[in-house]
Amino acid sequence: MSKHLTPSIAGLTLFAFFAVTAPLPGMAQVPTFSPLAPTTVTNPPPDLPYTLGSGDRVGVTIFDVPEYSGEYQVLVDGTLNLPVAGSIPVEGLTINAASERISQRYAPYVRRPLVTLTLIDPRPLKIAVAGEVNRPGSYSVTLNEGQQFPSVTQVVQLAGGISRSADVRNVQIRRRMNSATRQTYTINLWELLQNSDLAQDVTLRDGDEIFIPTTTGIDPLESRQLATASFSPEAVKPIKVAVVGEVVRPGPYTVTAATSGAATADQAGGGGGNNTEPPTVTQAIQVAGGITQSADIRNVEVRRTTRDGSEQLIVVNLWELLQEGDLSEDVILQQGDTIRVPEAETLTALEATKLASASFSAAIINVNVVGEVQKPGTVSVPANAPLNQALLASGGFDNRRARKSSVELIRLQPNGTVKKREIEVDFTADVNDESNPPLRPNDVIIVRRSGLTRVTDTLGTIVSPIGSVFSVFRFFGF
Repeated sequence: MSKHLTPSIAGLTLFAFFAVTAPLPGMAQVPTFSPLAPTTVTNPPPDLPYTLGSGDRVGVTIFDVPEYSGEYQVLVDGTLNLPVAGSIPVEGLTINAASERISQRYAPYVRRPLVTLTLIDPRPLKIAVAGEVNRPGSYSVTLNEGQQFPSVTQVVQLAGGISRSADVRNVQIRRRMNSATRQTYTINLWELLQNSDLAQDVTLRDGDEIFIPTTTGIDPLESRQLATASFSPEAVKPIKVAVVGEVVRPGPYTVTAATSGAATADQAGGGGGNNTEPPTVTQAIQVAGGITQSADIRNVEVRRTTRDGSEQLIVVNLWELLQEGDLSEDVILQQGDTIRVPEAETLTALEATKLASASFSAAIINVNVVGEVQKPGTVSVPANAPLNQALLASGGFDNRRARKSSVELIRLQPNGTVKKREIEVDFTADVNDESNPPLRPNDVIIVRRSGLTRVTDTLGTIVSPIGSVFSVFRFFGF
């Protein structure tokens, strides 16, 4: 039999003359434990037969002696109270060993007793899970009729699945071998995912302790592969994160990735969806209103607190996502992450234009176009739209009055100062910092009057009072 095949628990029928298996005491309670000691055995733990413990219900059949046969429960003290034979300790014994012990106790009363011991209703197994799982703690696993021992991945699922910081290559299992000895084993669940190595998904026993350590470095591509594993948390569950820095609406958000790839959330609460993909960095930025025009997307930071209290820093390069389609840069998030988008030191006009078309950029910005245009006032344009686009959105120049050679661009700087510059207008120019710069929210574009218009307006102002005097004389008939 392969070492990872486990026999069915219920319906075990064993006879007293079978070989006796060495005892393995069960654990009534699992103690609180710190991260396991360094690995002492690198191979997966061996499959061990079921051992009896308090709460097991067994069937005892003594051949040709029905009055001594029946169903009995292992008591709190680990004993079976049987007719005539009295109290028999069975805790920690395999079915074989318990059968042999019962036979020995009945030998004075029954000639060559033939005892059949059957496990009718196994007790719940108590297993502890700690480390990088979403709900660490002690779990009771009920074994139904015909069910085998639970595996590591099944118990990790009960604990809410692994966190994004889990080191699945060094999952540790601590098992009590006897009253004084515990053995620590290491299994590699990455081998299970990559090579279908079922030997790594070992079956557990009552009292086993699982510890999943924190990885020393997060590989975004590997993280995406782990997100689809059966022992990862549910992708549809919303998570709370904080988004700060160069985004339109910094703050806390509850983020859920939508099936279509869009994200929905309400600030400091709410959110929902029925997607199957976990939330990512770009989706969190989207619900924060998108990046601002001065964002440095090459050095986005994700700060994550691990189960041991330490902090991990993941640097994300979303420019690679835009340029090369590298989805591994769109890091999967977990509960409590903080995303920080820094300010770019320099940003070319070409880069600003490409950022404007990104799904995680602010969709619309408002700028003001005043002066000699067809429709002066506030206009809405795409983020990082060039100056020419705002002029066209305002209806273009007033052909009779506008100075068409240049305009003034007034911008409020982040430090509170105002920057004013003269821009030579060239409607044939591509986006560039000199003649067609990308705009920022609340920029003001001033279109001045032409020289002729200024002269005409001045003459009109001077002549207007004289015209009023002549109107008075005409009124009185002079």
